[in-house]
Amino acid sequence: MDQQQRQEIYETAKQWIYEAGAQIRGHMNEPLDIETKSNPNDLVTILDKQTEKFFVDRIHHRYPKHHIIGEEGFGDTLSHVDGTIWIIDPIDGTMNFVHQKRTFAISIGILHNGVGEIGFVYDVMDDILYHAKRGEGAFKNDSRLAPLDKEKKIKEAIVGMNHFWLCDNKVVDYPVMQKFVRTVRGTRTIGSAALELAHVAEGIQDAYLALSLAPWDVAGGIILNTEVGGVAGDVDGNPWNPLERSPAVVANPAIHDYIIEFLKEGRK
Repeated sequence: MDQQQRQEIYETAKQWIYEAGAQIRGHMNEPLDIETKSNPNDLVTILDKQTEKFFVDRIHHRYPKHHIIGEEGFGDTLSHVDGTIWIIDPIDGTMNFVHQKRTFAISIGILHNGVGEIGFVYDVMDDILYHAKRGEGAFKNDSRLAPLDKEKKIKEAIVGMNHFWLCDNKVVDYPVMQKFVRTVRGTRTIGSAALELAHVAEGIQDAYLALSLAPWDVAGGIILNTEVGGVAGDVDGNPWNPLERSPAVVANPAIHDYIIEFLKEGRK
C-alpha cells in the first residue's frame, strides 16, 4: 500500500468512526436488546450489530475488493492475509457499555498483505481518538505519542490484566502469576482490550496480558503500539497472528522479554 492509498483510506475510516461514535451516543439509552454469545458474560447488543453493519456496508461500497474480519459476523471468513483487510470491533467493552455507559471503544486495524497499515481506537464517550499510520507515528487526537521508555523497569511497571490470571486457568499456573503481580508496581483492568492497548501505546500503562483475545480485540491497538516501539505477540513470544484467537502480550520493549520468561515458568 503506497502512502497516497494509505492516506485516503485513513481519512475515510476516520470520518466513518466519528459518524459511528455519534450514532452510538445518540442511541445508547434506547432499549439495547441484549443477548449473550459464548457465555452469560459475553454480551452483544443491537448497537454492536448495527455499528458493525454500518462499517461493512460502507467498506463494501467504497472498497469492494477489501476483506473484512468483524466480531458480529458481517465480515468474511479468511484463511489468508493477502490484500487489504479491515479488522473491526464495533464496540470493544460491551459489558462496560451495557452496565456503565462508558469505557468502551470502536477498534479498527487495517492490514495490507499482513502488514499493519492503519490503526484506530476510539474512546466513544470521552471523544478520544488514538490513531496511527505505518511509519508516521501514533497520535492521541492531535498530540503525537512519544516512543515508549526503553529504560522501563519491571518493578516500576503498571500491567493491565484481569483477575482470571490469578485463578486456575488453561494458560499459566496461577501461583506464578501471583508472584508476577507482586513483582510489578501495580495491575489494572478496565474492561476494554482496545483501550488497554491504547494506554500501553500512550505510555500510561506498560503492558497488557490477556488469556484469550480475538483479532478484532487487538488489531487497532497493536498497530498503535508498533508505531511507538511496542512489542505484540502471544504468551510464548511468537508474533501476533491476525487470523487466530490466542492469549496475548503487548508490552513496552524494555519489559516484554521479562514478561515472556516469567510466563514460560508457569506455562501449562
